[in-house]
Amino acid sequence: MPNRDYHDERRQYEFATLNHADLHLDPFQQFSEWMDFAYERMAQDPTAMSLSTVDKTGQPHSRIVLLKAFGKDGLVFYTHYESDKGQQIADNPKGALLFFWPELDRQVRIEGCMEKIPREASEAYFKSRPRDSQLAALISQQSTEVPGRKTLEQNMEIAAEEHLGEIPCPEHWGGYRLTPTYFEFWQGRPSRLHDRFRFAHSDENDQAWHIARLSP
Repeated sequence: MPNRDYHDERRQYEFATLNHADLHLDPFQQFSEWMDFAYERMAQDPTAMSLSTVDKTGQPHSRIVLLKAFGKDGLVFYTHYESDKGQQIADNPKGALLFFWPELDRQVRIEGCMEKIPREASEAYFKSRPRDSQLAALISQQSTEVPGRKTLEQNMEIAAEEHLGEIPCPEHWGGYRLTPTYFEFWQGRPSRLHDRFRFAHSDENDQAWHIARLSP
């Protein structure tokens, strides 16, 4: 495979500016406003976010998941509890989320701790999913090796034949909530002089959010 060189690939970020005076004092409100705007302006997947976790050896892992709910208590996503990410969260509940909205030259970093949401909330959301998505969650042994695509399709067919009525939410599937302790809002600017603002607590006992502009 030939080497690839992308040193000359660049563009100017000129969509918008971000000043301290523009910010909400509450980072949840700021995020909500940016998410609403992303929904209006982006063609696809404004709720897609990179979830980073760390395993017992200290090795970080990242993957894209979808934000399904957001409020003052945190951000919710759903997954397989026995997957690699589920095991990593069980071992170390600290994690980080990254939203990148290229059409808007914006990204948001959010850090915090994760925990499972109440079982009834997971079951309620599971019931709202398309039937094929329910079946896929039911048969999934996420992160384990499979001999081929045909195995997955056969397992799906078997599950469909065995569950002609309502499909129960499997115990191995459900939601997590990340409760934020840190937000960072990034707005791309020309010449790489980007606007960055951090919302953080001064210590673990501090409930107030302190805003600081960061060097790009």
